[in-house]
Amino acid sequence: MKKVLTFLSLLMVIISCSVEKKQADLIVINAKVYTVNDSFSLAESFAVADGKFIAIGTSTEIQDNYNAAEIIDFKGKAVYPGFFDAHCHFYGYGLNLQKADLLGTKSFDEVVERVKQHAENHTSEWIQGRGWDQNDWDVQEFPTNEKLNDAFPQQPVVLTRVDGHALIANDEALKRAGITIDSKVDGGKFIQKNGKLTGVLIDNAEELLMSALPKPDKTFQTNVLLDAQKACFAVGLTTVDDAGLSKKTVELIDELQKADSLKIRIYAMLSPDKDNLDHFVKNGPYKTGYLNVRSIKLYADGALGSRGACLLMAYSDDPGNHGFLVNTPENLRDVCKLAFENNYQINTHAIGDSANRLMLKMYGEFLKGENDKRWRIEHAQVLDPKDFGIFEQFSIVPSVQPTHATSDMYWADERLGTERIKYAYAYKTLLDQNGWIAAGSDFPVENINPLYGFYAAVARMDFDNYPEGGFQMENAISREQALKAMTIWAAKSNFEEHEKGSIEVGKFADFVVLEKDIMTIDIKEVPIVQVLKTFIGGENVFDK
Repeated sequence: MKKVLTFLSLLMVIISCSVEKKQADLIVINAKVYTVNDSFSLAESFAVADGKFIAIGTSTEIQDNYNAAEIIDFKGKAVYPGFFDAHCHFYGYGLNLQKADLLGTKSFDEVVERVKQHAENHTSEWIQGRGWDQNDWDVQEFPTNEKLNDAFPQQPVVLTRVDGHALIANDEALKRAGITIDSKVDGGKFIQKNGKLTGVLIDNAEELLMSALPKPDKTFQTNVLLDAQKACFAVGLTTVDDAGLSKKTVELIDELQKADSLKIRIYAMLSPDKDNLDHFVKNGPYKTGYLNVRSIKLYADGALGSRGACLLMAYSDDPGNHGFLVNTPENLRDVCKLAFENNYQINTHAIGDSANRLMLKMYGEFLKGENDKRWRIEHAQVLDPKDFGIFEQFSIVPSVQPTHATSDMYWADERLGTERIKYAYAYKTLLDQNGWIAAGSDFPVENINPLYGFYAAVARMDFDNYPEGGFQMENAISREQALKAMTIWAAKSNFEEHEKGSIEVGKFADFVVLEKDIMTIDIKEVPIVQVLKTFIGGENVFDK
């Protein structure tokens, strides 16, 4: 009888425990979880229900209190909040996947050969490519288009530079776009040589040619977005800030997300055209669980590599050239005013110290002092030392791309000189202004992999460990700061820190699993670390 009572007592305890356990959809155990919460604490387990984290703790605590149909044992692997790219061109990246890949080319001859190979395998009315960079060539000068004309005498060819701020087109493309030796444009250049167009167009001049390109249909655009999503999931990206979208593209993104085919979360920066201003901005922010539309992307100047960045003093390697603004201050101010009145964020591309000063002071006219508008300077690449404090004065967010520093470090001092270069790519100094920064890559300008940015921010070296000791290491940031910049601080730059960016109860269950712990391994190993799994809302969207 005593044995029977003991058995019944144990059975009641088991039943009681089972009844008391809460139901989850997913439980993760035996992981090294970087929560990236306020105390940057570690955990080893969490439970997910309805797409959100509902409990975080030890494996024993979670399993004692929750049941789930799916329990994953990560066997000590490192888990992080889903990675953000705070400044990229997601839709543009997808478009580029359809173009000739010109990254890493070492000469214009190699560019032409790659375009020929692409054309053999892709049938299209216009041939497009992207990724060339004359700074990587033995002759570091803009090319001329004779070899393109010879290879493609009747088919239009348009090849965009790696930063998107210059292109080279053959004569057939120029002809179809109506571009002649007499063409002029504010905020751009049509490069000439010996009284003839070379085919190189810089900044606003590109628009005259791009407007002649055939418009892609909805099926093509859908495939572009889905291809870009697949690439993002493979590198652990769960939220991307797409810098410069049209109304039609935003509406297609929204449609695909609502149909559950596009699962990546997107923070949309609108192009400042009339359709966007009338439809979105004047009606206030628009938000779903996957799409956030509350910012406008502006351009102040061009890029340093193509000498279009607007500088206070002339380029050290091009006396008399200060670069240029690609928008008038009046136009920039008008959009800032409209955004301020409608509670929209302004995110302005500013590379040169002159462009940065213009926008920082213009922001100040509206923001007045400390505020929570979170207006951003995208890139904040070259600054006059007197202007860093303006970020703190008006609570302006530096949105930086660490791989720009390690891509440009080979030639940036030639553009800027030995004194001015000290105040370029100054991520630690920028971080110190408000205590946080947002980090992205600007892909497809740089590689899509966020771990490359993490490595560049901390080590400030290329993958060959150059330069020894790192590039201007006084502006390196710590691993903890780099991780925050691509998770919780990036979320904060989007007004999303209460729903994303860390592994905390109530937030979306977006997380990534890596094969090695980037917070503890030799920093030089970080670029080759592989993503094992990516989850959005508790759903496994990538599995290596």
